Parts: sequence; C-alpha cells; structure tokens
Amino acid sequence: MGENKNGVEAVDVKEEEKIFDAAAIVERTTIADVYRADKQLAGIVKKTKLIPSDFFSEQSGNEIFLKPENMQHTGAFKLRGAYNKISRLSDEEKSKGVITSSAGNHAQGVAFAAQKLGVKAIICMPATTPILKVEATKAFGAEVVLHGDSFDDAYKFSLELQKKHGYIYVHPFNDLEVLLGQGTTALEIINELKDVDAILVPIGGGGFASGVALATKVVSPTVKVIGVEPENAACMKAALNAGKIVTLGSADTVADGCAVKTAGTLTFEFCKKYLDEIITVNEMEIMSALLSLIEKHKLIAEGAGVLSLAALNKLNFKGKKVVAIVSGGNIDISTLSGLIDKALIARGRIFYFNVQLADKPGELLNIAKILADENANVIKLDHNQARVTDSFKKVLLGVTVETHNHEHIERIIRALNNHGYEIEKIDLLR
Repeated sequence: MGENKNGVEAVDVKEEEKIFDAAAIVERTTIADVYRADKQLAGIVKKTKLIPSDFFSEQSGNEIFLKPENMQHTGAFKLRGAYNKISRLSDEEKSKGVITSSAGNHAQGVAFAAQKLGVKAIICMPATTPILKVEATKAFGAEVVLHGDSFDDAYKFSLELQKKHGYIYVHPFNDLEVLLGQGTTALEIINELKDVDAILVPIGGGGFASGVALATKVVSPTVKVIGVEPENAACMKAALNAGKIVTLGSADTVADGCAVKTAGTLTFEFCKKYLDEIITVNEMEIMSALLSLIEKHKLIAEGAGVLSLAALNKLNFKGKKVVAIVSGGNIDISTLSGLIDKALIARGRIFYFNVQLADKPGELLNIAKILADENANVIKLDHNQARVTDSFKKVLLGVTVETHNHEHIERIIRALNNHGYEIEKIDLLR
C-alpha cells in the first residue's frame, strides 16, 4: 500500500472480494436483471410515493421531489437489497443461514428479509452499538452477536463465523443481488415521474448509487444520476479520481451511514460506468438539510438520509425535474437533538455568549432588558459561575438566546456593546 498526495492510499482487494471479476459482472448485467429484482420485491417493499417540495424547489431553482425511503419498512432502503439477495439463494443455501455485520440499516434489512423468508440470520454488531438499534434488529428475529469496539472488529468477526459455520454472507453493498435490489428504487421513480431529469442518491460503499445508476441508465439513459458523498468520507469520488480503489485516512461525518473509508470493488465498476457525477457536501450542509426537512416537511431522517437534499444547491443546472432520495430515517432522539442544535447554531438561530457583569444588584436585569428590546428570546442563563479571576467585583454570565439569523446576532452584540458590555461569543461547532 502507498499513500498518495491526496491522503488516500491504494488498497489490495480484500480476500473475500477476489472471487469475482467485477468488471465482467458489470458488462453482463442487463435490464432483465433489474426487472427481475423488481418482480422479486413485489409485495415486500413499500413503494414510497414522491413528495413535491416547494421549499427545496425554491431554494435550488429546480422542481424538486423527495423519494422518502425513510418511510420504508425498517426505515431505510436497505431491505430492498437484503431481501433480493436472500430470496435468490437456493434452498440449500437458505438452510445454512445468513450472516452480516452492521451497526445500522443493513442489519435491520437483513433481519427483516430473513424473517420474511424463514431464514436464520446472524448479525454481528460492535459492542458499542446503541441498545435501540440492537433491540430493533432482534425484533425481526435475528440473532445479534456483539463484538469489538468498531465496525471493522464486528466485520472481521463475522467473516470468522461465516467460515466456521458455513453461513451465506450478505454484504451491505459489494454484491450484485444487493445492488440490484437497491436499484428498484429508481424504477419506482421513473414509473411515477416519467419526465424526471435527474436523480440524486447518497453514497456510502456505493451499493445504492450503483443500483440506482444501473437501473436508471438501462431504462431511461438520458436521466442524470448524481451521487452525493460527505466531504469527510468521499471514498467513491477518491476512487474514481484515482482510477482504482483507495482507502481514506478517516471517515468522520454526521452521516454515519455513509462513513465508509473504502468503496466496494464491484460498486466502483458500476459507478465508473453509470454514474454521471459525484457532489460532496460538508457537515454544516448536511445538518442544515436535516433541519429543513424537519421544519418544512415534518419528516425525520438520519444524517446519511439527507445527503441528496444537502447537494441540491450545488447542482449546475436550473429548471429541471429532480428527485432527491431520502435514504433513511433511523436515528435516535439524542443524536437527532444534537444535530438540530448544531444546525440551529450554524444558521444563527441560537447564540451563546459570555459577558462580565459587575457583582451588584440590577446587572442581570439590565442584560435581560437589552435582549428583550432586541427581540432575543432567552433560553438559558448561567449566573452561578465562578467569579472572574482578575476581579473580585465581577461575575461571568453565560447566556443562550434564540435568534432569527446571523444579522440579528450582530445587532444584539452592538446593542450590548453600546451599553458598555463586552461579550465573548462561544462557538460550539468546533
């Protein structure tokens, strides 16, 4: 392995992925395979209906429709691929049981599919997986094995169990039947919106993007398919730029469902052939898109689920009909709350600051009056803090206020300064 100037390194193909010729599989996959998968999933998956979005349309200058896979059974698109894969196994293979590793949507997708098909499922998850996700997976009848502190630990252990017991492995993205199942999402879009111009799809390891791009191009070749990755985890873009599979140094993003360091060998070939382009989005854009979806459409999604929405303002065309796939909505309340808070801060809707006050009656009332005059809603005051170290006659007041935007924040700062108060802005996004 050798690291290049972009901070990524070329990697050897994993042993378990050397059993197939990825490029050859891409070449022999046809429209018949896509429609076979669609027939296989009939009556199993929910055909999520498109939602027109006035808000995102106005923001982007295109006519935007949401494809709400967050409303899918299990709360994400993943069950499409999992069910297609498991349903295609022979009776002998099904009798062996299936295994995978996942801390998220793929786990529930495999568990759901296996339960429907009467197949034993073993899901390896990191020991650090939130209990809600563990219980949700168990609720579909799967056997959950907790191992290690990271996905990589659980993944390696799942391979050991697979070899030891002869289970059939259901890879989250680097599998033809899995990506064909994911591609049925595109067929539903094209059937419902026949004059669609572009489809935006999130990329983690590339299975969803591969399936959507394949299905779209073989059915309606003129439709653009645009993949969206977090800037901090753009493994597919790095691979396509390098012309080979690479591994990122890290994949730290709020879109944890797409926090993948290395794209799949098979998905790389599909994306290379069928994907039109990749747009990357930063963390603030992801959180802002999440907040907008909640506020304007009353829909809950996870970080990875809103990647397509985060990319809408970066499209290089206007006046087109665009479908943004909201890929999943499995997020715990504490994580959701934290992301909303950060999005509000980024938009200037919440403002934190410290101010030194003379330690005498009436000072707190003065601050409150200034804020009220500036129409700032006080959320929290931390007045019982230690005295300022360089003066026994002053105390430090921490203030949290609800504001309208960044311009409103600047007006508040000027008003406080004009009354003789020097403040310290607290940046909680660092």
